[in-house]
Order: sequence, then structure tokens, then C-alpha cells
Amino acid sequence: MIYLDNAATSFPKPEGVYVALDRFARTSLANPGRAGHAMALAAEHALDDARHRLNRFLNGRDLNRFIFTYNGTDSLNIAIKGVLEAGDHVITTDLEHNSVSRPLVAMANAGFITLTQLPSDGGGTVDPDVVRAAITPKTKLVAITHASNVLGTVQPIEEIGRICREFDRVLFLVDAAQTIGVVPIDVQAQCIDLLAFPGHKCLFGPTGTGALYVGPKAKVKPWREGGTGGDSSTPTQPSEYPYYLEGGTPNVLGIVGMIAGLDFVEAETPAKLRAHELALCERLRGRLLAMGGFQIAGHADTMRRVATMSFQSEILSATELGGVLDQSFAIAVRPGLHCAPYIHRSFGSYPDGLVRVSPGPFTTEAEIDQLADALQEITGGL
Repeated sequence: MIYLDNAATSFPKPEGVYVALDRFARTSLANPGRAGHAMALAAEHALDDARHRLNRFLNGRDLNRFIFTYNGTDSLNIAIKGVLEAGDHVITTDLEHNSVSRPLVAMANAGFITLTQLPSDGGGTVDPDVVRAAITPKTKLVAITHASNVLGTVQPIEEIGRICREFDRVLFLVDAAQTIGVVPIDVQAQCIDLLAFPGHKCLFGPTGTGALYVGPKAKVKPWREGGTGGDSSTPTQPSEYPYYLEGGTPNVLGIVGMIAGLDFVEAETPAKLRAHELALCERLRGRLLAMGGFQIAGHADTMRRVATMSFQSEILSATELGGVLDQSFAIAVRPGLHCAPYIHRSFGSYPDGLVRVSPGPFTTEAEIDQLADALQEITGGL
């Protein structure tokens, strides 16, 4: 199998991730607790170390402001449903994943909030001035993806963050699912109040992992309540971070794997990883343009992209093309709407969607050439 669906979940993982998962599962996989036996303390120490690593990597204000979650969707729901109150106004965009748009649209349809969905431009970028113009006295949240999971376009979050910081009650939520690990993120410099991300994409951890950074300006209500491993006496969720937002036993094994993935990212450097993957996308872009019959979505400026590339064929639908690649050539791509229907409506690819190709650090030029050869064989024979 040639795996080109890293925007969904990275595969394979770095060898160090597999080693860390196996070692921890065999020696330290107890329920974390701040008091108790040695294995419980070791598990709690692993969580503390993971928070420290993320805080350093993202320049957070406090390691305890990193809340471990079960994926990016979980992180986004904790943020969205934890900060919004009745009557609040929210600004988002047509680039968003359903993890952002669905909870917001549901709240708007229920009359709980009002919602403004800003359009991106023809290349897939949101203009910060358009964000500024949309802010009202009732605006509580600006929720924007750092990079589109369909187009790969990286948004100007630093400029948008500075705009949000001009307004006392406006919080800035960034969905970093496609960027953490390949694009530099500094939550303080970029004025990010809430940063949501999974661990299983560009951090190379296993599925079922993620985190939410909660900056000091954000006041978040608990999404789940329960045991915390320490304070068992208070009748409601302890107010101390991170336990205030971390009811229940966390996925300690997965978090250990995620931090082993972060070891790989820091050793290779995000810039090197991104450059490798973008070069592969550009190689494919050149082949598609040369053979003709394909329309590529989004702008071509690699300085403003991550390595996610979507296209459509003039001959076959995205689903048909993806199915042939899978069944006849053992090449895994992602056809369809990619859980982001609004950008497909804007681009004109709704309802069939596009074929998305997302290489990873272990993808080779030869594999990209095999994909291009397969596409030429499929479309040339029809």
C-alpha cells in the first residue's frame, strides 16, 4: 500500500513511537494519580512531562493549561461549548472542518448563538480585515482553522489574533489539526486563547489523542466531570487546572506515544518535514498539469500551504477515482467532501468532492511518481 492520507492520520509512525508505546504498556500502564503506588505516580509523571513538552513547543503560559483530550474534535467541542453563552455571536469561515462548523451551526439553529460564516477568497485564504469588519459588540469567539484540510492553505492567524486581542471579550480559537508539527505555532505571539489539536496527525501519535490549550483569558466550563486521580472529596469538579477539564482516566499510553512523536518532530524540525512534503506535492502538481484533464484546488504558493493537495478529474468522479486507485493500484488517497462541505460548495466540487493527496515524512518521490503514472493510466484509458 502506498499511503497518501496523512491529513487524516499519519502512517507509518516513527519507530520511536512504536518503541515508546510498547515500553510504557509493559512497564507503567497504571491509572495516573498524584498520590498512590509507584506505577500510578509514574503514569502521572508521564502526563506532567507531556504537558511540559507541549508548553515549551508552543510557548504556552503554563503547562497546566494543556488539557488532554481524545482527538481534535473533542478539543474543539470542549472549547466551543465551554465558552459560549446564550446570545453570543461567533465568527467562523467556509474553510472549517465539521468539528468546528457542526457544533456552531447546531447552536445557531437552536437560537442559542448567532453565527457569521466568512467566505475565503478564490485561493482559500481569509482576509483579516474581513474578520475585523464582522466583529460586533456581542462577538465572543472567532474560530478559524490554521490550515484547510482540503486546500492546504495556511491562514494569517497572527494578524487575526492581534485583531481579536483589541476586543476585551473576543476569544480566538485556532484549529491546528493540519499544522501542529509542520508550521510554527506560538500561542502568545499569535494571541491564541484556545488552541485545539489532535495527536495522531503531524505529531505522529496514535489515534485517541489530542489536547486543548486554554489561555488565561478564556473561561471554560467543564465538558466532562468525574474522577481526577487526586481530589476525591469535593462535590463538584475541582477548579484546579488541568483537572478542572480532565474528568476521567486519560489515555496515558496514547499521550506517551504522542510525545514520542514530538521527539521525532523536534529532531527533524517542522521546517524540514514541511519542505519534504511540499516538494512531493509540487512534484505531483507538475505531473497533473503536464498530463491535463485535472483541476487543482487552492493557490499554488508553497509558502502559504501545508502538504495537502486536492484535485478533480474531468473524466471520473472523486469517489470513482479514489476507488480505482485503492483497488487496482493499492494507493490510499481520500476522495469526497473531507468533513468540510462549505469549502467544497465555494469551490464548486459539492456534492462529489475532490481527491485529496497528503504525503508524509516517509513518502518518497517514487511513490508520487507511481500515483501520477496510475492517474495517467486510469484517465488516459477512458
